[in-house]
Order: sequence, then structure tokens, then C-alpha cells
Amino acid sequence: MSKLVVEAELREETGRSATRRLRRAGKMPGIIYGGGKPDIAITMDYFTLAKQLNEESFHTSLLQVKVKGSRGKNTVLLKAAQWDPVMDTATHLDFFRVSASDTVTVDVPVVAVNADKCPGVIKGGILDLVRHSLEVTCRADAIPDQIEVYCAQLEVGDTVHIEDVAFPEGSSVQHDVNFTVLNIAAPKTGGSDDDADAEVESSEEAPAAE
Repeated sequence: MSKLVVEAELREETGRSATRRLRRAGKMPGIIYGGGKPDIAITMDYFTLAKQLNEESFHTSLLQVKVKGSRGKNTVLLKAAQWDPVMDTATHLDFFRVSASDTVTVDVPVVAVNADKCPGVIKGGILDLVRHSLEVTCRADAIPDQIEVYCAQLEVGDTVHIEDVAFPEGSSVQHDVNFTVLNIAAPKTGGSDDDADAEVESSEEAPAAE
């Protein structure tokens, strides 16, 4: 998997007031840590990072953080993002150093493949994606972009459990229970308005119990 590049600069000031000044200046603070090396406080261009955060691959790929004024390479994974609960915008990013051969566990999105050709869906069934992502364990340089669940043969009432899912070589999901990943639910049925009116009239005409 190719490394995505993040451009950054060293951040000399820390604390809430300094962070607020950075954000007003269109910058996003962050930190690089782990790997037996000192932490590096960084700042990045907010608008560039906002676009990258909208890409699923940014959350599951090896990233190369290039820090201006710092020596050496920073191969990392995005470990956490803090969000403003009101504005729904990222306010701080945590990057964790890894090497290509490290074993990591990351959230990988689940994709239902050929859902439109699924016999159960064609008959009116509803695709219920129970797990939108899975915690996949694999090498850092072999993180899959997505976990594909093939649905072309599924009928109404069929369920795909975690042990039914085919993972890329070297990837796995640790689990004690064979939990559901997705299923094809029966179509919802409901009585018409006329039926509902008839039930009301019937209840009104029924004699009261003595």
C-alpha cells in the first residue's frame, strides 16, 4: 500500500491558547509519538487535512509525515482525531509511528459487493449492513482498503457471519463469537389505511365486557 504524504511544521507552542491561535490561522495541531522516539508536536494546513480526512484511505493507510525543520522520516498511522462537537470539524490529530513490518489493528470499512444483484434484494429484501467496519489485524504495509462481502447469491433471510468473510492473505479479525456482518432482511409489510380504519370501527362496535 502506497504511503500518503502529510506536510507539517514543528509546533513550538502548546496549550489551549496557542492551539486556538493556530486554528484561527488556518492550521491544525497534531502530535507524532511512539516507536521509542521523542514526541514531535506539529502543525499542518487545516484545509489540506480536512480534504484528506474525507478519504477513507487516509484513516487506514501508512502515512509519511514530512516535518519541515526535522530530520528523519516519520512513517505513521492516524491513531486518533479530535472533533469539535458543534462544528463537526477536526481539531487535533494523533499519529503513531510504525514500521512496515509491524502488526497493527485498524478499523477497515466493510463493502457489500454486488448487492444490487442479490436475489433477496431483487425480491424486495433489505440489505442490513450490521458492521460498517471491522477491526482488522495485519502488517502495517498490508492494510486492506476495504473488506469485501460478496452478496450476489444471498436470498431473503440469509446472514453473513464473520467466519463467512474471506480476508486478504495475512489479515484477520480476532473474535470469540461468530457475529453477524450483514443480512438480507425480509421486506417490511404493513396494512393499508383502510385496514387500520376497519380495525378501529370493529373495536368501537364491539360490546363492552360486563
